[in-house]
Amino acid sequence: MAAASLIQMIKRILTALFIIVCGYIFSISNSGCAQIGAPTGGIRDSIAPVLVRASPELRRTNFSGNKITLTFSEYVEVVDAQTNVLLSPYPKSNPSINYNLKTVTVRLRDTLQPNTTYSINFGNAIKDVNEGNVFENFTYVFSTGPNIDSASLQGKLLLAETGLVDSTISVALYRNADDSAVQKRRPDYLTRIKGDGIFRFTNLPEDSYKLYALKDADGNKYYNGKTEMFAFLDSAIMVVSNDTTQQPTLYAYSEEPVKDNKIIPVLKPKVEKTLKFNYNYSGSQDLLTALEITFNNPLKAFDTSRIVLLDTNYNRIPGTVVTMDSTAKKFSYQPTWAPAGEYIFIIPNDAVEDSAGNKLAKSDTLRFSAKKEADYGRTTLRFKGYDPSRNPVIQLLVADEIKFSFPLTGPEFTNSRLLPGEYTIRILYDDNKDGKWTPGNYSKKIQPEKAVTITQKLGIRADWDNERDITL
Repeated sequence: MAAASLIQMIKRILTALFIIVCGYIFSISNSGCAQIGAPTGGIRDSIAPVLVRASPELRRTNFSGNKITLTFSEYVEVVDAQTNVLLSPYPKSNPSINYNLKTVTVRLRDTLQPNTTYSINFGNAIKDVNEGNVFENFTYVFSTGPNIDSASLQGKLLLAETGLVDSTISVALYRNADDSAVQKRRPDYLTRIKGDGIFRFTNLPEDSYKLYALKDADGNKYYNGKTEMFAFLDSAIMVVSNDTTQQPTLYAYSEEPVKDNKIIPVLKPKVEKTLKFNYNYSGSQDLLTALEITFNNPLKAFDTSRIVLLDTNYNRIPGTVVTMDSTAKKFSYQPTWAPAGEYIFIIPNDAVEDSAGNKLAKSDTLRFSAKKEADYGRTTLRFKGYDPSRNPVIQLLVADEIKFSFPLTGPEFTNSRLLPGEYTIRILYDDNKDGKWTPGNYSKKIQPEKAVTITQKLGIRADWDNERDITL
């Protein structure tokens, strides 16, 4: 038994020695390869820089200097400080911010107000040099008085027309201000919104404030144009410490669309020598839209008694509405199309004449058919939280363009003629009942109409039913 135990022990020792020798040989061979080959890299550094020291220290009271030094655990850089860094209360002159190796230096240019709490929010400005890891939303707070203000205000900002978020809009507070302050001067406090639309002010003194949001196109930080994205709260808000009940929602709007300031010369329309036209027809006629005829020159004569829409028995289609656009080039024919109906459209060559007296070179006849019911998809949408007092309108959009718009007259919406595709569902609360979104007006203190965009898309397939329950 003793001999057997000794043999087993020797085997274990030899096995261990063999493993050690193999490991050593393997490490030597790998080391040699590493010296002559390209480096294979390692685990990527994903850790953000760490603040090691601040001078003066964080939350310093009775601050009297103009220089702040921040030291980090690794080499850092400050990216786009003018956009990322916010000093509150908002200064007349932005601080200068420099970085070198592991240090960020802030120099304040404005004279500091007495007994005031200041905060410097760096947003996403501070990154490590090697991997670009962001030291997110670091805020340095100090006070020129003996105390740090502790009141805060949180709320939400949405685009009124869509109910979506635009993170490029800033939210502003004016302390003890009248309604004209936002049009005359910079705000006292400014903050950004997050990706979910939430904004938050911290370290505020207890007081009454006017609350606004502004997408500042010209960089002056106040509202001076109806084309700027803007939002306002109807009345002043009292901010006090430890009060979380006030969480206002702002709805941003642009009172007028942005205008193109390019000067466009007014030229006399060029009239081509030959009068021609084309149809919007492609494959089959949509049951919901008009047949459009577009000419290359403006017309001065268009004989609707001779330009006719017929069935296959050459009978005129009754109830056809004919309209002309402002250019006198486009004409629309809108009857009640019969599903799978067959049609004939005839334009005699001398039934139209352009402004130069040109007529068509020859008469034209178009034979076409309308779409079948099976070419469309069907949908039923049931809305939980439907409120008829808000005059809801359902809008179906493709690539931000409204394709269909219907008053929502009940909690259930049904449509059996939707063209196949993917739609965005939007609910507009149409206060003035004009069927379209209406912006606000700050001078008249009118809030914009609101809308909600449903996150999940509506997919429509031909000859398929689609049902959905939606909570508003």
